Amino acid sequence: MSSKALFITGASSGIGAATARLAVAQGWSVGLFARSRDKLDALVEELGEKAIALPGDVTERENVKAAMATFVDQTGGLDAAFANAGMGLSTAGSEAGDPEEWERMVGVNVLGVLWTVKAAMPYLKQRSGHLLLTGSAAGRRHISGSVYGATKWFVHGYGGNLSEEMKSFGGRCTVIAPGMVDTPFFDEPKPDKLQPEDVAQAALFALNAHPRCAVNEIFLMPTQ
Repeated sequence: MSSKALFITGASSGIGAATARLAVAQGWSVGLFARSRDKLDALVEELGEKAIALPGDVTERENVKAAMATFVDQTGGLDAAFANAGMGLSTAGSEAGDPEEWERMVGVNVLGVLWTVKAAMPYLKQRSGHLLLTGSAAGRRHISGSVYGATKWFVHGYGGNLSEEMKSFGGRCTVIAPGMVDTPFFDEPKPDKLQPEDVAQAALFALNAHPRCAVNEIFLMPTQ
């Protein structure tokens, strides 16, 4: 029997790379989608034949669609897709924020999720598949003027709507919502916060749940 197949955006580092490592360790094949070809190639070298590098820009719908098709062509199908790619802002707040930076962020955090879902859905319907979306603690509470947080509110709302839509074919959608995670997302290390491996374990927990069990959201916070 062939292994299950998981497509991951934002796969070159942080949560995406950690999820790829754990998934491969559990026998999954993984499609690694991100802009950095060098980082993807290094990760494929580490993970071996179950990993496929798929360089592309998540804000470009045709990039995502083509990468998904390439992955499915090589694996024979798609069991899950993880819309994980995301970015934050250098300046917070509505008054001080940079509108051009907002546009880039919305392209990744909102449209990137939509393009991933749009590309994956036809394949997921064939296998009663699973969508994972990276939400955030920032998408579960109100933070003064946070445009970043608003994009994560979109992810949480859309994830719930997808859960309802995917019931028609036995599919599931899980929003993985971490608090602060020690990843390249931040300029300085955060060793006392969540590690990417913590989020990866949550992702695989949802994927491995019995088909009768829809894990709609996993909310993780650092103890410190």
